[in-house]
Amino acid sequence: MSRLVIVSNRVAMPREHKAGGLALGLSAALREHGGIWFGWSGRVVENGSPELHLESQGNVDFHTLDLTAQEHHEYYAGFANRTLWPLFHFRPSLVDYSRTNWDAYVRVNARFADHLVALLRPDDLVWIHDYHLIPLAGLLRARGVRSRLGFFLHTPFPPLELLRMLPVHRELFDALAEYDLVGFQTADYLRSFRDYILHEVGGETNESGVTSVRGGRSSFRAGVFPIGIDVDEVTRQAQCAVDQEACQQLQHSLEGRTLMIGVDRLDYSKGLPERFRAFGQLIDNIPDLCRRVTLLQIAPASRSEVGEYRDLQHELEGIAGSINGRHAEPDWTPLRYVNRAYPHSTLTGFMRMARVGVVTPLRDGMNLVAKEYVACQDPEDPGVLVLSRFAGAARELDGAVLVNPYDIEGMASALRAALSLSLDERKARWKSMMEALRRNDIHAWRAGFLAALAA
Repeated sequence: MSRLVIVSNRVAMPREHKAGGLALGLSAALREHGGIWFGWSGRVVENGSPELHLESQGNVDFHTLDLTAQEHHEYYAGFANRTLWPLFHFRPSLVDYSRTNWDAYVRVNARFADHLVALLRPDDLVWIHDYHLIPLAGLLRARGVRSRLGFFLHTPFPPLELLRMLPVHRELFDALAEYDLVGFQTADYLRSFRDYILHEVGGETNESGVTSVRGGRSSFRAGVFPIGIDVDEVTRQAQCAVDQEACQQLQHSLEGRTLMIGVDRLDYSKGLPERFRAFGQLIDNIPDLCRRVTLLQIAPASRSEVGEYRDLQHELEGIAGSINGRHAEPDWTPLRYVNRAYPHSTLTGFMRMARVGVVTPLRDGMNLVAKEYVACQDPEDPGVLVLSRFAGAARELDGAVLVNPYDIEGMASALRAALSLSLDERKARWKSMMEALRRNDIHAWRAGFLAALAA
């Protein structure tokens, strides 16, 4: 069996207790195959040279690299998160491009390649993840690596017209063409990629999914591999978590009120201002819901070095303050807005307690929280998922109440409808979604991608 090498910007170290479902699934794949997880250590070195760190657990080695302060500013906060992230999430007005940041992006990828090449064996399967590391395959090839190289994009992929806005769009495509296999979350994003191939570079894709470019001198495959979750593990966690102190405290504080929940990283792609306004309109329009329903929004702060994220946090604080100022009572706060992280197991307990899960991103590659909310539910009394039609998960979860997050009034109506669904309808919707989750769980996702990469 080939050894598996996973490369990602951040590495889920074995000592970390707040790892999400994706990290747990990839860790399981590594334990099964044996191998390496390689990426950034999370450390930023202000002075001195960045270091390479090694930690092992069983048959898995974790190799991580530090970044310098300049690399973090230009590669991570700069090109990755102020250029590619907004572009890939269809937010061109937020794209901030500079040649300096692009050069740093390539330079950090080259340093990753320099260290990684010494660790690889010819028969390794190398699985590279996400927009931070698009150039890595070409840099490894230039250093003599002939292993099978696969790339999976966790984010959306923008349409041709948006991608052309990026001055280095062709360089990015040429980098993707160095992989043996490129994976996307949905057929829509694969279609956008193939549109670019057809109309921008004059390539073509045959019936087997093999894409030929550069006059037929180079070929690779691209496909759809929608990511799933570990359904049984998430369900088990949720069942156990409700007896934990944190969940018991939450239950006690609700005093019998209906709980609605959102769990998101603090990011402008998640549609949080729109969600808050829809909830505010819901209780503005239906006074009978006052004191009967509470929205708990957990949104740990992220990328605080990026100005747009600080602005978003201030905006959300203002909206939450306005809603609570209009409606709160001494013993009831309608919107609980929490900027801290919780262990994954605790979050599953919170989600199991919630009658409505609110997952309304403006754009998302998949959104595993939507799937986790479904898996957390009590089969005898399941909650209702309100889901943005612009999340990749909407392609699979046909039992969700789908919404357009740009339509505040429509979202408010959908929240009201979710609260009023009968038990029989809730069960039917939940059962349909659970069947979809089990058909395409995280084990099927990774097995499908790795089988395609090895073929």
